[in-house]
Amino acid sequence: MHRLIAVLALLLAPMTMAQGGLAALSQQSNTFLPVDEAYRLEVTVESDQSLRLSWQITDGYYLYRHAFKAAVEVAGGELATTLEIEPGLAKTDEYFGDVEVYYQYAEVKVGTGAAFDRARLAVTFQGCADAGLCYPPTTKVFTVDGNALDAKPGEPNPPLAATDAKGLDTADSSADLAAPAVTFGLASALLFAFLGGVILNAMPCVFPILSLKVLSFATGDPASHHRHSLVYLAGVVLSFVAIAAVLISLQQAGQMVGWGFQLQSPGFVIALAYLFTAMGLSLSGVVQFGTSLMNLGNGLASEGGLRGSFFTGVLAVLVASPCTAPFMGSALGFALTQPPAIGLTVFAALGVGMAAPMVLLSFSPAARRLLPKPGQWMETLKELLAFPLYLTAVWLLWVAGKQAGVDTMAAALGGLVLLALGFFLLRGGLWQKLIAVLLMLAAVGMATYRGSSTEGAMAVRAEGTVPWSADQLEELRAAGKPVFVDVTADWCITCLANEQAVLFSDEMRAAFKETGVVYMVADWTNYDPQIGEFVRSHGRHGIPLYVMYPARQDADPVVLPQLLTKNMMRQALTDAAR
Repeated sequence: MHRLIAVLALLLAPMTMAQGGLAALSQQSNTFLPVDEAYRLEVTVESDQSLRLSWQITDGYYLYRHAFKAAVEVAGGELATTLEIEPGLAKTDEYFGDVEVYYQYAEVKVGTGAAFDRARLAVTFQGCADAGLCYPPTTKVFTVDGNALDAKPGEPNPPLAATDAKGLDTADSSADLAAPAVTFGLASALLFAFLGGVILNAMPCVFPILSLKVLSFATGDPASHHRHSLVYLAGVVLSFVAIAAVLISLQQAGQMVGWGFQLQSPGFVIALAYLFTAMGLSLSGVVQFGTSLMNLGNGLASEGGLRGSFFTGVLAVLVASPCTAPFMGSALGFALTQPPAIGLTVFAALGVGMAAPMVLLSFSPAARRLLPKPGQWMETLKELLAFPLYLTAVWLLWVAGKQAGVDTMAAALGGLVLLALGFFLLRGGLWQKLIAVLLMLAAVGMATYRGSSTEGAMAVRAEGTVPWSADQLEELRAAGKPVFVDVTADWCITCLANEQAVLFSDEMRAAFKETGVVYMVADWTNYDPQIGEFVRSHGRHGIPLYVMYPARQDADPVVLPQLLTKNMMRQALTDAAR
């Protein structure tokens, strides 16, 4: 038992590394006011039954102009409302860029366009403190008496859905979303990130990489396994933190990027394809980068073996980038709207979760006894596992072809042939090794070649879909058309799985046609700042993202979960068409 406790302490070490900084942040956050005290909202009913919203804002706090939203619901449904908002103070904000904000006082006039006796008013707003805390979007509900010209606080959880002007849902009908709300804090984000990291191990883009490492625990010295699992943990956590640091830096510089942004670069995708091919050649016995599975007892104790464990963790994180596991979306959304110290800690928790099964396996004798006994079959399995790596390389080159054109893909394939020949010649004498080096340099050169991409190749991904654009989306909504927006990418494994299992099935094609819902595809395979802004406007920082816009123009869009089912989609299509 004491060993298990020690292992859990080691697993939590990366999160406690930032304990000092987080403690300071926590002490500071205790001085921040609750949202009701920082922003005191009063509602006044005017003689023409318009509503005047007035905020008294505490010194050191401010409200965003773009975040104001009001919805008025009567017995017959929701009224069409108009907002009159005075210009605010220009500000360059670390969360939203160039915005308008209000200090001390803010006022919004809500026009209803119709008389009413009783109504329910839902007001959404969002603000921050100059000291660094940014509150999530907040919705307050009032019961309005149109005859008495009076408004009083109403039910805390109204049945109507309210969103801010950027589209961040604060009351979503999809229970699976778990979107960041007022009560979503650091503890929840750390838990969700940890669980998401654990689930990442089962994703098809990660599992093949870890298979050999798991099998290595079937033989050799247990103490060596412990060291290697902890080095693997370090590789995973440091890689997640490094990617997060780059992502946060790019976002603060104004780049509309999200989770998996590195896969929007054809050069990075081709480099990964080369790496997977090299690993496959090693498993096939063409070249040896390390010890074989039959001699892991000695090899795992060497320095080179430890380096291999570290970079196994790095590689696992790189290939996990196209995957988004359940629980990850809300945790990453929270992390990327917080100060960097908190955001990086959430990403560290994601890494701890991903590495936890491997570490626990290495420290558990009972779990290791369940592994098959070593034998010649392990060498055969090693050779067989090379083929999933080759298939992964094929998929990555397909992605590169979609990004940069078939000429780019053909050049990269030619480079892979040179790479394989180079590895083959490395086993020979001096002159063969020299030729091998030249071939590998030529392979790198071919990997950098960029042909002309086929314009519009990804404009329509499947029959019955239309390409996304902000203007066309607005036009369709203005015409009263229900719209389903699918933000996807060829490098997004979860996106492709949802498409093949649900969205592109004959049953769903018929459901879209029957309900009249327009299927729009926003392809984020390549970097597109407009799509990035659309993703961020819905409170997400990665894909897949599925947004259903109902036919009613005054109805708010619904963000669907990242893992879809046919029943879920049928219900969403039916609701949107009403």
